[in-house]
Amino acid sequence: MSAPEPKEFSTGVPDWSTVHQPLGELFEPITNGKDWAKFMLTPEMIEQYWLDGYLLNIPVLTHDQCDRIIEDYKYFMGSSEKHPGMEMLYEYHSNQSNDHNNVLMHCLGHWRLTKLFHDLVFLPRILMHTSQLLNPNRELTKVRFWHDQLFAKPARHGGVVAWHQDYSYWTRTKPMMHLTVHIALDDQTEENGALHYIPGSHRWTRNGGPLPVTDFNFKDMESIQTILTEDEKLQFKPVCGRLKKGEASFHHPLSVHGSYGNRSDGPRRAAVLNFFADGVCSDTDGELLKGSYIPKGQKMEGQFYPFLFDPAWMQ
Repeated sequence: MSAPEPKEFSTGVPDWSTVHQPLGELFEPITNGKDWAKFMLTPEMIEQYWLDGYLLNIPVLTHDQCDRIIEDYKYFMGSSEKHPGMEMLYEYHSNQSNDHNNVLMHCLGHWRLTKLFHDLVFLPRILMHTSQLLNPNRELTKVRFWHDQLFAKPARHGGVVAWHQDYSYWTRTKPMMHLTVHIALDDQTEENGALHYIPGSHRWTRNGGPLPVTDFNFKDMESIQTILTEDEKLQFKPVCGRLKKGEASFHHPLSVHGSYGNRSDGPRRAAVLNFFADGVCSDTDGELLKGSYIPKGQKMEGQFYPFLFDPAWMQ
């Protein structure tokens, strides 16, 4: 069955967030429920995730799929070819650090703008892995979309992303049953600014919640040290999450991670998808994402938070 037509954000500009099924732009649809099983992680991989707080080197895209997605990246990289739907983005920073020697392009909401970024949200392999990793009880879990992100670091002066826990920025939703998928669209190395993780840091909390945010502009790598305990400082042993093009890392919402600058001669581009379990609720009457409001205590659902996977579909 073909996907329905999207509603328009403005005349002639479709808003793809109004379509809650894949468009067929990036992958072949699953027509047999039993086909989901071929994307399942092994029990050993799931245990590794809960031990360290992350998984590395999970293949999710082919090189061809990465190259096609990179073609859409041009709309967000300051080129003359601007997408007519840029106002749909929840956030857009051509350089979030405001330092021309430390450039970091960062945006949220691009799944609304292009068919390829829209369909990336629905990629079966990613949804299956996410369903397996969301629940600490190791039970397959229904999955909803939270939001996407793009991070791009240009050659030689690409910026840092300071150490943080993702859930520190997401406390407007609860309970904490979230997960982040970081997809490498270029090979990611220590030289070009790959993510680094602190193993076991997904167990670091403050009064049952996440660590406080120490740098909203992402540029001070050492700022997290001001809020760590002595034990946490002793455990602070970064691991470089090297990824090949098309591979992803999956990490827990409390996993402390960050990335250093790009000192290489090529760009370092990544697409990030953030998910939560069906049943997570709003914890604010304020704005959740730009233009999105759900009353406090009510379930996160609707146009911007599509339902993506149900284990019952595997039958």
